[in-house]
Amino acid sequence: MDKYKEKRDQFYAGLTSFWDRLYGMEYALYDCLEITSEERDEIRAATEESYAIYKKMNQMVRQAPDETLLDLGFPQKALPFLRMMMIPYETVIGRFDFVQTESGLKLLEFNSDTPTFIRELFDVNGLVCREFGLMNPNEHEAEHLGKSIRNSIFHCARQIGVIEHPYVVFTAHADDIEDSETMKYLMKVSQIKGAKFVPLNQLQVVDGSGVYDVNGEKIDVIYRHTYPLEALLEDVTDDQFPIGMEFMKLVGERKVGMLNPASAFLMQSKAVMAAIWGMHEQRHPLFTEHEHEMISRYFLPTYLDEEPFLETGDTYVSKPAFGREGDTVEVREKGTTLFEQKAKSYDQYVKVFQKYVDLPTASIKTELGVKDAHLLIGSFVVNEKASAFGVRAGAQITDNLSYYLPCGMKGANEWT
Repeated sequence: MDKYKEKRDQFYAGLTSFWDRLYGMEYALYDCLEITSEERDEIRAATEESYAIYKKMNQMVRQAPDETLLDLGFPQKALPFLRMMMIPYETVIGRFDFVQTESGLKLLEFNSDTPTFIRELFDVNGLVCREFGLMNPNEHEAEHLGKSIRNSIFHCARQIGVIEHPYVVFTAHADDIEDSETMKYLMKVSQIKGAKFVPLNQLQVVDGSGVYDVNGEKIDVIYRHTYPLEALLEDVTDDQFPIGMEFMKLVGERKVGMLNPASAFLMQSKAVMAAIWGMHEQRHPLFTEHEHEMISRYFLPTYLDEEPFLETGDTYVSKPAFGREGDTVEVREKGTTLFEQKAKSYDQYVKVFQKYVDLPTASIKTELGVKDAHLLIGSFVVNEKASAFGVRAGAQITDNLSYYLPCGMKGANEWT
């Protein structure tokens, strides 16, 4: 595979500030999975239908009492902020994770608040497609992404009373290349005049006043796309000042705008999917006949306890309401764990139990040779429209060591 490695390294060397390797290991593959236009259309249809259901559910959950929100796993500290609406969309950028099964696409979860996998799909995928002579299924989606960010930022600015051009800061942990470069990419495509990237540790939160950069300039809108709200709420400084809560109070007081908005976090809990499935089983009138049909087609049976699966004997997955990269996920059968992730970083959160489905496998080319890997589809919704999608290849429980596998469609003659 020396020739593969040589070609791979040469190709990715031409991509500035891209994390083609993570944790010292190969991440982005020099390969391209061929898909059909029908598969592309199916993914986009599933994305739009699933989002419409989540949006309707969010509008109902927003009206729910605090006790219900706690039952859905939301932290007590989040309650004062969960009902805020800053923009006309529930989320600016969200990502659905689908698996292709014998009965069609099935939804595993919705990362509505802080989804990564952005530059890979909106930028790098097109470059790999060109390299392999394939059509990019995500053509023009970067333009849509930039317009959507600009639109949301100016809606957010108006909500806090900023009529003139807002001062916008994109932020992330500076020492995390994936997070920081993702934010710099979002800033680049947004083309917001005067916007800056400021690391999280350089933001200055002044109680009752606002948020300022290191030069003392007041920030109007903060884009914290890679910093989960549940982590932000717990954030304290070295001297134990609750900087996260103070920041959120400023958001609530309309002294600074925040994106993704709090409404995106309201959809983030996986317990919301359990609520959707429970209402579907009861044929709840909130959903139309068409929506019930879509839930049946795309959603998996998901509950807040494992009893239904103990009764049926079906294999199921236990996962935390808030969690990422497969952390704290277990595959179980009759109450016994079959396999699990070693990491248990999210064990404190409410658990949901979802019917297990096998991820399909494909042979992929890597520096270590050809290997079989399980495929997971990530599909973005951007300001309520289906957008870029792509594939991660890895273990049965997709984790942070999974590969990015570019995908493309035949039709090389359409390149110009």
